[in-house]
Amino acid sequence: MTGLEAHYSVRDVEARILAALRAAGLNPEQRLSPEALGALDHFHTGGFRASRVLQELAHICAEDHVLDIGAGLAGAARMLAASPGCRVDCVELSPDYCAGAVLLNRLTGLEDRVGVHRCSALELPFPDASFDAVWMQNVGMNIADKRRLYAEVRRVLKPEGRFAFQEMTAGDAATSYFPLPWATAPAENFLISAEELLSVLDESGFVVDFFEDASDEQSSGNPVSNAPEVSAQAQLSLSVYVDNLAQKAENATRSLQEGQIRFVRGVVRAK
Repeated sequence: MTGLEAHYSVRDVEARILAALRAAGLNPEQRLSPEALGALDHFHTGGFRASRVLQELAHICAEDHVLDIGAGLAGAARMLAASPGCRVDCVELSPDYCAGAVLLNRLTGLEDRVGVHRCSALELPFPDASFDAVWMQNVGMNIADKRRLYAEVRRVLKPEGRFAFQEMTAGDAATSYFPLPWATAPAENFLISAEELLSVLDESGFVVDFFEDASDEQSSGNPVSNAPEVSAQAQLSLSVYVDNLAQKAENATRSLQEGQIRFVRGVVRAK
């Protein structure tokens, strides 16, 4: 998802996050849990709950070394690092998100298990066959060159490694409501259909273990709502980082309900 319109200094980023945490009744001086932060740091459809579903589908275990592409504030990475307890490397292009991720890693005591790397998803700074699993939530719609993206995912995966993802795809009608959480204007909207997505994955060297269209789960509610069931911090939300969140969420809901976009998730395996 798109976030802050301008880059902030590390100090400013930390100040925004710390203020939001305190306003929500959380004490940054005490170790925080990934669940408590879920309303802030899960920048994707379905939020914290959707991350847990994807973890179960991909059978992520403590022994896995996971790469989270387009990690944002690294919420999912901290979730995986805390339970089941695996090691996670994150790649994120935004310096603001990277700075926020480093802070939240420290506040949760997970900095030794979660690495943060500022780089492009199209040029991953890792050797071939480095990871047991690659994780990606609501990222592909921001990237026009799908073949290069999925080729990079395949390159860094070990043989039989899993690629777990959730994504917005194009529906039967043209996308017409903007801004959306991932695109302020049509020129920034790089959706492809679910059929095209599966075709590119096959060409990139993957075999499908699981794939589903889960749009009906999201169309009745807010598709960018992301407060975990265990979180009661109503004031903690994506609005700390995402401008015009209410309008973007409303447009995404309407787009889902009218079939302009679809929500899919899957797990594919490197051939």
